Amino acid sequence: MNINLTLFGQIISFAIFIGLCARYIWPPLIKNLEERQAKIFAGLRDAERAEHELKKAQQQGQSLIEDAKDQAAKLIEQANKRAGQLVDEARVQAGSESERIKGQAVAEIDRQIMQAKTQLRQQVAQLAIEGAQKILQSQVDDKAHQVMLNEIAMKL
Repeated sequence: MNINLTLFGQIISFAIFIGLCARYIWPPLIKNLEERQAKIFAGLRDAERAEHELKKAQQQGQSLIEDAKDQAAKLIEQANKRAGQLVDEARVQAGSESERIKGQAVAEIDRQIMQAKTQLRQQVAQLAIEGAQKILQSQVDDKAHQVMLNEIAMKL
């Protein structure tokens, strides 16, 4: 066995193997690697864009939250002002209502006083007439009696 011939045969076999690999195996392998590399780059690019959009969305969300807090504070302030106004209106209304009720009570008391005075005058007049009748031992007719009562009541 000749080493040169074996070495030469192995070189030719290796060259054929490399040629076959370069022709049939290497192009699809390179194509797959390039496609995978393109997908990886696209994924990285999409991830960077998504990260940028996430930061932007977080800023917008924070801005919306701050706006909502401001609006809530304004609404609370308006509600407190309205509550104060309602309390003031209720106080004014309660004051006017108490004055009205007080006025009605005073008018009722005055009316009752006048009624009591009128009744008292009539009773005093009646007693005076009864006393006069007993003194005179005579009876006065009803018309004269009524006229006399009215005169006495007017004098009282």
